[in-house]
Amino acid sequence: MQESDYGTLYIVATPIGNSADLSPRGRKILEEADIIAAEDTRRSMVLLNKLEIRNRLVSNHKFNEHGKAGWFIQEMQAGKNVAVITDAGTPCISDPGNELIRAAVDAGIRVVGIPGCCAAVNALAVSGFDLSSFAFLGFFPRENADRLRLLELMRQDRSTRTFALYESPRRIMGLIEFLIEQKALCSICLMNDMTKLHEMSFRGSPEQVKEQLLAKGNYEKGEYAIVIELFEEYRYQKQEHLVSAEAMLVDAMVRGLDTKAAITELLADRNNFYSKNELKSAALRLKKLFAGQG
Repeated sequence: MQESDYGTLYIVATPIGNSADLSPRGRKILEEADIIAAEDTRRSMVLLNKLEIRNRLVSNHKFNEHGKAGWFIQEMQAGKNVAVITDAGTPCISDPGNELIRAAVDAGIRVVGIPGCCAAVNALAVSGFDLSSFAFLGFFPRENADRLRLLELMRQDRSTRTFALYESPRRIMGLIEFLIEQKALCSICLMNDMTKLHEMSFRGSPEQVKEQLLAKGNYEKGEYAIVIELFEEYRYQKQEHLVSAEAMLVDAMVRGLDTKAAITELLADRNNFYSKNELKSAALRLKKLFAGQG
């Protein structure tokens, strides 16, 4: 079979809240596709039922996307058209789908994007911040060491000072409090439930945004996208307290702690920049170093 006989892989952006935001072209593709590959078939079925679209829906969840990619490729090589959608927004932006797209490109299958909603882009557009350049960083890390590392990378980024991130409603206050604890000099535009009936925005410094969230009350609901613009005076500055993991361990151990206790203490320190695995690796390096001196 010639490549021209292959089907097409369509990457279709879906609404992030308001179903009316689906473009006419996006709806047409979903109606005509032979197969719709969805991140979560149960959630996608709600949208498709509302649109009265009854095409074949197949899961492309991240836990099986690698195995499923081959099946989708075979279907498209047989001439079928596949439309990829995500729970909300543009597929492959901080969600599954890349494995299938890469496989399609490698197989010589045509990949076509059907543009539409993207929560990060929408939040950036309404932020009012400097968008001459920006970076999308996905979901904010859960571990404190990873958060510290990411914040430092943001500060050292010489190409941009505006960053878009996602965060779950359960952890949104933790993110704001982290920025406050780190004395991050920045402005925030925090968007909640964009395009939905009760869409809200919170703007200002981390301290001001925290006050606004507390005033809202039930802030642990809905979807959040956050845009952070760092102040110029906060950028490029190396954090003086950052030292090697080995030095931090030695400092703790000279105070009478054994290796395990030293690692536990450092992990509890909110200014610690290192993960548990990094501290364990540093401890092994120290052990080898001291053994070689014996």
